[in-house]
Amino acid sequence: MENKPKLVDENGRRIDGRKLDELRPIRIEAGVLKRADGSAYVEWGENKVLAAVYGPREAKPKHIQNPAKAIVQCRYNMAPFSVTERKRPGPDRRSVEISKITGEVFENVLFLEMFPRASVDIFIEVLQANAGTRCAGITAASVALADAGIPMADLVPACAAGKIDGQIALDLKKEEDNYGEADLPVAIIPRTKEIVLLQMDGNMSQTEFETALNMAIDACMKIYELQKEALKNKYKCEQEVEREESQTPKQEQR
Repeated sequence: MENKPKLVDENGRRIDGRKLDELRPIRIEAGVLKRADGSAYVEWGENKVLAAVYGPREAKPKHIQNPAKAIVQCRYNMAPFSVTERKRPGPDRRSVEISKITGEVFENVLFLEMFPRASVDIFIEVLQANAGTRCAGITAASVALADAGIPMADLVPACAAGKIDGQIALDLKKEEDNYGEADLPVAIIPRTKEIVLLQMDGNMSQTEFETALNMAIDACMKIYELQKEALKNKYKCEQEVEREESQTPKQEQR
């Protein structure tokens, strides 16, 4: 490959200084949008992703309704300004594929049988992209679904591992994704360790695949803790506001 940069130095450090098994910094915030039933914002390295959830609500038009359970409708979209070169607005082949697989991930987690003829709508907006946006989107959407109070088996964290310069590495950034040999996005249900997303681009040996998969699952468990912390922080803030308002004399509140 022409002009391929060196992705791992002689000390085992990557181009951004991380170790091979190190995640990029992650910040998760729940309940960031007032007009959605549930929402979340995720900053993951240079990725910035917003997720909003509506429902369960009556599925429209009626011909898409399922009398036995709710349907999941997901829209993943990259903003035109999310990448270096302006992206053409609207859905493309990649966004349609990610929308579909994200919807299928949550069909395995939500208790859809409780809401026949209804729809759960998930919107994922990538505001800034630097590789790994499908994992960041699933992570954000999961927190948004929990924020909306939609019954689900568990939160769903997602993370990718891959192969760069012949070595297995966690959470690839853009240059590693572009010039690496393989990428393996994974999403799990932490309570059961069930895998609900597993895709692979490129080639790895069986041993490399198993190493990458275990690395991604371990990272998912760390992200799971961040998801739970984000939800706790949101409801802790709301309780503090309610407590302050209850302690303020009515005359001062006017």
